[in-house]
Amino acid sequence: MSNTMFNSSDILETIRMIQDECLDIRTTTMGISLLDCIDPNIDAACQKVYDKITTKAEHLVSTGEKIEKEYGIPIINKRIAVTPIAMLAAACPNDNPVKFAKALQRAAETCGVNFVGGYSALVQKGFSAGDLSLIHSIPEALSETTRLCSSVNVGSTRTGINMDAVKIMGEVILESAQLTADRQCVGPSKLVVFCNAPEDNPFMAGAFHGVGEPDCVINVGVSGPGVVRSTISKYPDASINELADIIKKTAFKITRMGQLVGSRASKMLNVPFGIVDLSLAPTPAVGDSVAHILEAMGLEVCGTHGTTAALALLNDAVKKGGVMASSNVGRLSGAFIPVSEDAGMIDAAVDGTLTLTKLEAMTAVCSVGLDMIAIPGDVEATTISAIIADEMAIGMVNNKTTAVRLIPAVGMKEGDMLEFGGLFGSAPIMPVSKKSSARFINRGGRIPAPMHSIKN
Repeated sequence: MSNTMFNSSDILETIRMIQDECLDIRTTTMGISLLDCIDPNIDAACQKVYDKITTKAEHLVSTGEKIEKEYGIPIINKRIAVTPIAMLAAACPNDNPVKFAKALQRAAETCGVNFVGGYSALVQKGFSAGDLSLIHSIPEALSETTRLCSSVNVGSTRTGINMDAVKIMGEVILESAQLTADRQCVGPSKLVVFCNAPEDNPFMAGAFHGVGEPDCVINVGVSGPGVVRSTISKYPDASINELADIIKKTAFKITRMGQLVGSRASKMLNVPFGIVDLSLAPTPAVGDSVAHILEAMGLEVCGTHGTTAALALLNDAVKKGGVMASSNVGRLSGAFIPVSEDAGMIDAAVDGTLTLTKLEAMTAVCSVGLDMIAIPGDVEATTISAIIADEMAIGMVNNKTTAVRLIPAVGMKEGDMLEFGGLFGSAPIMPVSKKSSARFINRGGRIPAPMHSIKN
């Protein structure tokens, strides 16, 4: 290797980032097309699904482990994303789609992956065959599996928002929580409602394999909030534009690591390399928090006035640094704000500074949306739908991806705490408005696409 590519200070810096600042590859996600598994006989289709996944992803986990040893870079999760299952369910209209969920679970267990995503439907403009049966089956599917993730895209800038789907998803989320009430209401933690869902997203629970993707592809998700926070902390007197430059340079370094891992995995698995998604995805671990980055910028507590501006700066700088480091940067890249998975967000929510309303404002400028937020278990389904509608509107109008992952905590009230453990962390139960949105939600129909969607 020539000295122009690497020098000892760069290598030592990377080692320090990994050891002290929680730098990691959050996930290597293999996308697998299941379009050739469609069969009117659901049992035959499920067998084809299982066979294809276990063949394509046979070496995914072992390859990830080899790369970890080779480079000393931790890869936290190995995951699989598949074609939206509603497309397969359309061919077997009289059967329960949960059979597909169980086939995906079996395949995930055989391959040894942490999660499989794609129990999904794309209904932004209306329901086609298979969509409604899959959506209604989501609570059962999530209650009977442990590694399955589900998502439903209910809106886009081009099409508007399917309000009938929004209404149903409020009911589905509540039912999913009720069916898993004995397990900390874990069901909805694996369910995302999207506007403008990206088709090459490696992050769960929203990952699925888009129909325009290759037959098989490898995507990489990188995460390093601790590195960004540590770097910012070294410049207490920097101006705002200097901060932006510092974050940009740091994001560049982090993304190069993702590019290296993705290229290597692609070669070893003989699968095309898709994208690197540089998303500052936090964990509950100390020193791995997006909220703490915002606080290092000068905010006393995440959620106070100025938080949205600081997050906008962070998100933009991360994207700019990432784009320079890889020619294949994912559309989701930026900063995630999942409350339960971020130690600083948890503290700010418990403190009362970070509210649902403030989080909604923050989602207008960050990577995704209202993520891993626990709400009281006695909430009305129409209120959940209304929260979804607000978030979808932000995504639709701003031409960005937004998402909702809410967890109604059955039997619990504001101020209590849901304990998930692991990457999901713990969720303080946040208050929602007691005023009804039912009449608005029950109207149904579709919110038309905004004027700026007409681009031709």
